[in-house]
Amino acid sequence: MQTHSLPSTHSFCSLRSFPSFCSLSRGCQFVPQYVFNTFVFLVQFVLFVEFVIVVPRVFSGNQDYLRKYGEIVLHRQSSKTFNCYRIIGNYQMYEVLDDTAAQVILAIESGDSIRRVAQHLHTPYETVRQAVNRLEDAGYVSYDDGLTVVDERVRDAALELVAASAGVSPPSIEETYAIPQFSDWPFAFTRIDAVYVWTQGGYQVGREPDDYPLFLAVREQDVDAWEAFFESFDLPTAFERQPRDELDGPLQIVLEPRASLDIEHVEGYPVIPRAETIEYMRENYAQFQSALAMLDRMYEDLDIGVTYRETERAQP
Repeated sequence: MQTHSLPSTHSFCSLRSFPSFCSLSRGCQFVPQYVFNTFVFLVQFVLFVEFVIVVPRVFSGNQDYLRKYGEIVLHRQSSKTFNCYRIIGNYQMYEVLDDTAAQVILAIESGDSIRRVAQHLHTPYETVRQAVNRLEDAGYVSYDDGLTVVDERVRDAALELVAASAGVSPPSIEETYAIPQFSDWPFAFTRIDAVYVWTQGGYQVGREPDDYPLFLAVREQDVDAWEAFFESFDLPTAFERQPRDELDGPLQIVLEPRASLDIEHVEGYPVIPRAETIEYMRENYAQFQSALAMLDRMYEDLDIGVTYRETERAQP
């Protein structure tokens, strides 16, 4: 496997003091009036449930309960935020685990640096660093000669969160490029996407924002797993590109099963080898003539021998 480099809150809750109800009697004595207040009762009841039922189960490591409780919280709100525990006063209850933190957990391979995770996610380094700090403080990851997720159950919960979030708010094209990296199986971008990766995003053809297939080479033995994986994100899969009018949304995943994979990496993207990509471009020369010329200029070790003028540009 070769690696190439392209040129180049915690959420806080405050408890207000509730007014005490009293009246002044004729003898200048304060006589408390015990008036039933529905709001006060509900607040007290919620706090009782949280501290007596939820907190002990969280601290005792009841992961199934924590996951179920988190799903309830997730469905109660429309934002992409999952409350695992929050700090109220001096009590540690729910810390915010947002999409970025969940994606960081999923992108980590044991021993990774923060910079490598940022490359995998194509997310600014500082954003990833802050998420790592929060996760380390919460005990979800450790950072000793590289990042490590402390428990696979944490990774499973993060995957469920990201998948549930995609069901509420469909992923963007950029986010969809990161989703395959959250899986447990190898893959490589191929066909149009291989050209897109090797030209560092400089060449795009045959796709529009409202009709955007992603092309992935996968192992034959993993096809069923990939189909189930993308189904959890509500992303349709097929072995050939499907017409837009047969799809519910703009995105689709085109799987290309292979007996084995030869994978190279370009700025965090796994991709089929450059030589294989160039062969695919030559087979579709009308579409990729300018891309071949672009590669010839980008990589000094190439001598493709293709020249291209803008006036010769072929229509896709």
